[in-house]
Amino acid sequence: MSASVSFEFFPPNTPEGAERLRGVRAALQAVGPEYFSVTYGAGGATRDKTLATVMDIADAGLAVAPHLSCIGASRESIAELLALYRSRGIRRLVALRGDLPSGMVDHGEFRYAADLVAFIRERTGDWFHIEVAAYPEVHPQARSAADDLQALIAKLQAGADRAITQYFYNADAYFRLRDELAAAGQRAPLVPGIMPITNHAQLVRFSDACGAEIPRWIRSRLAGYGDDLAAIRAFGHEVVAALCARLIAGGAPALHFYTMNQSAPSLALWQAATG
Repeated sequence: MSASVSFEFFPPNTPEGAERLRGVRAALQAVGPEYFSVTYGAGGATRDKTLATVMDIADAGLAVAPHLSCIGASRESIAELLALYRSRGIRRLVALRGDLPSGMVDHGEFRYAADLVAFIRERTGDWFHIEVAAYPEVHPQARSAADDLQALIAKLQAGADRAITQYFYNADAYFRLRDELAAAGQRAPLVPGIMPITNHAQLVRFSDACGAEIPRWIRSRLAGYGDDLAAIRAFGHEVVAALCARLIAGGAPALHFYTMNQSAPSLALWQAATG
């Protein structure tokens, strides 16, 4: 079976940004994605913008998967969102623990994403297809790789249908996590998350913040290009296209692109990887 594709957006801050995103979405829709996902800021910081973006996609008749983060949230507030999404015919969710906003200490009524998944199933049965997060290179806050694996298994056992990984540039990390899940009796699909390389400084900042590893040889090559954006993008495309092709050849069921609200890099990578 051939791999499918999905694309992630963040909610725009302005009406102009929302209009640009519609153009991005239209370009990506040309390759028939399984769905679009929309991120949700720490502690629900982008709740209204996320809702607006989600509804815009849903109103266009497209499959959309809102991110739903539970840390700092109440059961009541989550139940309200679930009811809203269900009333609009939305059938997918990306269920996350999320991050507390800076300065906030109250974790709310959910401590872990597995608790959120269990709550969604308790309230809505099998209405939603639930995606959860996975970390091939281990979550930066995990005490150990074994603990991180158990956290992922707990989310799947709570009722998640599938896991999407943090981005990575070492395919072996993905295959190892997939094999560890299988050895633990977990057969839920593990979808690689793909981050195009288009900006050196931005990539380093994101990766240092989320714990994703940029292999030393890639960091060195990117640094050597300095401010030559064309060279950075050409090299980035070459590296990530090869990664995507290897993942698909190795049996990855789908690819999930972190688009940064741009269409061209993700489209070029998907088309290069799938011929």
